[in-house]
Amino acid sequence: MRVAVRAWFCVWFVVGALGSLGLLTALTIGPYLLPGAVAAGALLAVRRGSSAGLPGLVSGLGVPLLYVAFLNRAGPGDVCTTTASGQSCVDEFDPWPWLAVGTALFLAGIVLAAVLRHRTDPATRQ
Repeated sequence: MRVAVRAWFCVWFVVGALGSLGLLTALTIGPYLLPGAVAAGALLAVRRGSSAGLPGLVSGLGVPLLYVAFLNRAGPGDVCTTTASGQSCVDEFDPWPWLAVGTALFLAGIVLAAVLRHRTDPATRQ
């Protein structure tokens, strides 16, 4: 039973990450990613037993936000890199809000899955 729940968690995790990435990249590849995420979510929603892994969707939403925090780790402000052939500067965001929200979503999904498993697993009840 637990293996099936973990598998559903992972599948919903991918759907959440794909949806979040689609929203973050709405002006570039997002219009191609979002329909896939919506279609996969709709397909999973009608599958029997898939709701057990639904907290994975919440955790998946946080992963692209953590990646944005990683990409902006030297920010906020102008970050310049000097090489032998020249210098390039990039304006980076403040990584802390991205890190906070991404971490909160990632951990919330894991905690929610643990709480739901504890409530439904008769072996953990006293």
